[in-house]
Amino acid sequence: MTYITAFLLGLIQALGEFLPISSSAHLALWPFFSGGMYQGLTFDVLLHLGTLFAVIAYFFKDLLILAKQGLTTPKSQEGRLFWFIGLATIPAALAGYFLEDAAENTFRNPLLIASTLMIFALVLWYADHYNKTHKTDKTPTCPIMLLIGCAQALAIIPGVSRSGITISAALFLGLTRVASARISFLLSIPIIAGAAVLKLKDLTLNDITGPIILGFLTALIVGWLTIKFLMRFVTKYSFKVFVYYRILLGILIFALYFAK
Repeated sequence: MTYITAFLLGLIQALGEFLPISSSAHLALWPFFSGGMYQGLTFDVLLHLGTLFAVIAYFFKDLLILAKQGLTTPKSQEGRLFWFIGLATIPAALAGYFLEDAAENTFRNPLLIASTLMIFALVLWYADHYNKTHKTDKTPTCPIMLLIGCAQALAIIPGVSRSGITISAALFLGLTRVASARISFLLSIPIIAGAAVLKLKDLTLNDITGPIILGFLTALIVGWLTIKFLMRFVTKYSFKVFVYYRILLGILIFALYFAK
């Protein structure tokens, strides 16, 4: 792997993980568009670790408060949220456990990815539209978090987008855009960490090369910047630009697939 390829893939992971455009879809499509080979498990794991460290760094103070409140005053708002996040992670963890082989093989079909990109783009658009026309003053209760967690389980399919589907679910359930984005990011921590830990056992120090380190650092730095950007973006704008991007990408995949 060249340094340029590593940088580009790190960039794709960072943008795709936190923007509602699906990092798994973009990484799976890399060989389809570039004509190259799959980048390999080692690189995928290090990219995910990069985005994991990015979200932990950005929400570090929030995480300290959540953990403290969760362990000392579990009935407080932040204390409850700490335990709700753990509960909401279970559906996605189960999906990852039972559908791991399908996720790494069957679900990587370009036509399936194109379809999910477009279908769930429309879901995001409708959720955003629905949210604007309904009251959005709800707090993340246990049922709300569990429903968002069930939605997150769908992200095992590339193209759905973990951030996209969790934000959509939160918008439908009455959370504001800012609250929806924050919940989406916080929910990403345990699921990314769990997936990375399971794969780390297969890695050795000999697998760590210069390009892989560059990809990791790119995912970390750009990931942090992407979170900062989206948290500011949602205070003023809708998610339409991401909807348009996903639909255009889906159309492009279909066109290239049938042109070959």
